[in-house]
Amino acid sequence: MTAYDELMSFVRETEALSAVAGRTGWDQETMMPSGAAEQRGEEMAALEGVLHARRTDPRIGDWLEAAAPADDVAKAQLREIRRSYERSVKLPARLATELARVTSVSQGEWAAARRADDWSAFQGRLAQVVKLKQEEGQALAAGGDVYDALLQDYEPGTTGAEIAALFGGLRPRLVALRERILGSGTTAPQLSGDFAEAAQLKLAERLAVTFGYDLSKGRIDKAVHPFSSGSGMDVRITTRTDPADPFNCFYSTIHEVGHATYEQKVDPAYLLTPLGSGASMGVHESQSRIYENQLGRSRAFTSWLFHQMQETFGDLRVGGPDDFYAAVNRVHSGYIRTEADEVHYNLHVMLRFDLERALIEGDLAVADLPGAWNERFARDFGVAVDKPSNGVLQDVHWPVGLFGYFPTYSLGNVYAGCLHRALREAVPDLDAQLAEGDLSAALAWLAENLQQHGSRYVPRETVARACGAEPEAGPLLDYLEEKFGAIYGF
Repeated sequence: MTAYDELMSFVRETEALSAVAGRTGWDQETMMPSGAAEQRGEEMAALEGVLHARRTDPRIGDWLEAAAPADDVAKAQLREIRRSYERSVKLPARLATELARVTSVSQGEWAAARRADDWSAFQGRLAQVVKLKQEEGQALAAGGDVYDALLQDYEPGTTGAEIAALFGGLRPRLVALRERILGSGTTAPQLSGDFAEAAQLKLAERLAVTFGYDLSKGRIDKAVHPFSSGSGMDVRITTRTDPADPFNCFYSTIHEVGHATYEQKVDPAYLLTPLGSGASMGVHESQSRIYENQLGRSRAFTSWLFHQMQETFGDLRVGGPDDFYAAVNRVHSGYIRTEADEVHYNLHVMLRFDLERALIEGDLAVADLPGAWNERFARDFGVAVDKPSNGVLQDVHWPVGLFGYFPTYSLGNVYAGCLHRALREAVPDLDAQLAEGDLSAALAWLAENLQQHGSRYVPRETVARACGAEPEAGPLLDYLEEKFGAIYGF
């Protein structure tokens, strides 16, 4: 075997073990008994110890030095392996295992605190997580920007300053659009009634299949916070239900299917290699957001969904497909990010980005986080936060240590805007197909132009190759202004 072959054999084993660890995390959020949290923390720490030892094995450095890539795919594999190795060797094994243990336990404590609306029960644990993440960022940054170092796990090659500049450009047009909508005098219809959970889950499964999810290599379960996990031949999603709001279930499902089908459509030749998953969380979010919003909330597709919901639930108490479309896209200053309309969504993300950056940089104490959150939310949304589960406790990301993840949601929206423009140019009769519940052409275009490549290309190149141009915010903002201007009559 050549040095490259030996390296790839070793890395495949590491990727397989990492997939097992990921499945353990899935079990924790869906099936694990609540009393098992402390033991699960020890198990996760043990798994992370094994993985960290493999990721920092000195032989990787030797193999990287000796490997001779035969083609561009091999060059890309080596690029990703080198990036992972150089980051891993900066992180002490003690810290890696402690992070795995603490965040595993933290997840269960967060869920309990969220149910009880008790911030004080979780404050101490979150402070511990933040301290560990600061230590991790300092080790990875090696004297550089600590938040930027953490950000590289989710969007390689991007800095906090670049994201801040992007958000600075997005905010004025988003705020102006929000004000025009709220001042339009138009009130969008709203569904009312009691929508049985079993019926919601049945239709959610149909939507998942409609959007290309292969259930022979996946499954749908319930969780407090919807998510997707896995890659290749085992990609699982979760959703949640609300008897008064079926859109919560349906659009959470479509969103997670966007993530899942990306993983399912990566070239099988990349299975259990560094190229075998999405290029970044921003690119991943571009898939979940274009599925959920530009396709799933389009006038054409909602006309089809309207009839499916009528068949499932009977009278929806809205006038017809046009009113239903307006109800799906109703703009309102809600508390919950995952339920936010397209206009408010990025404002939710900007709030979290600013707060988590301040936490990691030491400019905001965990004890002061609820006050900072509530003040910022009232300023941005004009509504006072009424309880922690609608505010600082609503998301799982910080409890499990995902600092640097939140801004990728808005990066994904920007990427999705660019992909949507290119998709409509490539499939001019897209609306006619969506009106029939036919996603095949859209899904095929995304699979061919983006999803199959996995991590072969760096994030921005992945999107630029699919779109034919460098990604920028204009297409997203143009789409939002055109769409909501039509709905709200301006």
